[in-house]
Amino acid sequence: MNTRLGRGLGALIPSTPSPAGTPTLGSKSNSIPGAPPEPELAAVPGARFAVIPVEQISPNPKQPRTVFDEDAMAELVHSVKEIGLLQPIVVRKLDTDKYELVMGERRWRATQQAGLDSIPAIVRETADDVMLRDALLENLHRSQLNPLEEAAAYQQMLDDFGCTQEVLATRIGRSRPQISNTLRLLKLPASVQRRVAAGVLSAGHARALLGLPSGDAQERLAQRIVAEGLSVRTVEEIVSIGEAPGADDATPARRRNRPVAPKLVDLADRLSDRFETRVKVDLGKTKGKITVEFASLDDLERIVDLMDPNKRTS
Repeated sequence: MNTRLGRGLGALIPSTPSPAGTPTLGSKSNSIPGAPPEPELAAVPGARFAVIPVEQISPNPKQPRTVFDEDAMAELVHSVKEIGLLQPIVVRKLDTDKYELVMGERRWRATQQAGLDSIPAIVRETADDVMLRDALLENLHRSQLNPLEEAAAYQQMLDDFGCTQEVLATRIGRSRPQISNTLRLLKLPASVQRRVAAGVLSAGHARALLGLPSGDAQERLAQRIVAEGLSVRTVEEIVSIGEAPGADDATPARRRNRPVAPKLVDLADRLSDRFETRVKVDLGKTKGKITVEFASLDDLERIVDLMDPNKRTS
């Protein structure tokens, strides 16, 4: 498994030392000369990170879930083969070289089906899920994760530890739209996710690609971004005016070729910053249009409050 991927929550807690003393998946050493040191992570009591052979792990006999959707499992197996496991499982130690699953049976099964010998895991040494969740939340805003690792960490908090987006946003000092937009990166094809994790594509590029209708179209435009060095704004314009690979062929030529005035781009950027979401500004011959995207009803209420702070929504 590619050790540059598959860290997720593993990057937020101390890792088990490797035999040769080299950094493991969860290590936070900074080897770039002259780079500022990363913020120190707080101790996570009762937990450590390790890469464990899959055959040393047994399923939880009290696991209430016995049926796993075959199509969803197939997608997860493909993702594990392509980019590794982004969300570590959680286990507890039984005895020497034996562990029992606490959280993540789907991930454990998918890793086996993908033919991998080992799996990243948080080894929990306490029964207090709340304490572990809170310690990981404390570290989440300190750790310099790449966008895909950050998205995987958010998703694991939501799935395994019963967090809400509201709790996440409050504890790590981000807005709910930021959380929602970051989570959307996990919907990209595995090949595009791999480029994001490697730093070839930025989070802004990735979010723009999500506006395309299919994974094939996203992959083709991702290849073009890398080959031509396209900026995020250029990619957003390509997607919005229908010039992207795989775009609807029925899109009128005059719409595809419509120029975008620099001033409109600047205004859209300012509105995007103000509302913390994507905003598009279009100007036709006789009228214009502003499109403001929102992630949920709560997010829409937040945006409306920003538009008219004197009339708060109930």
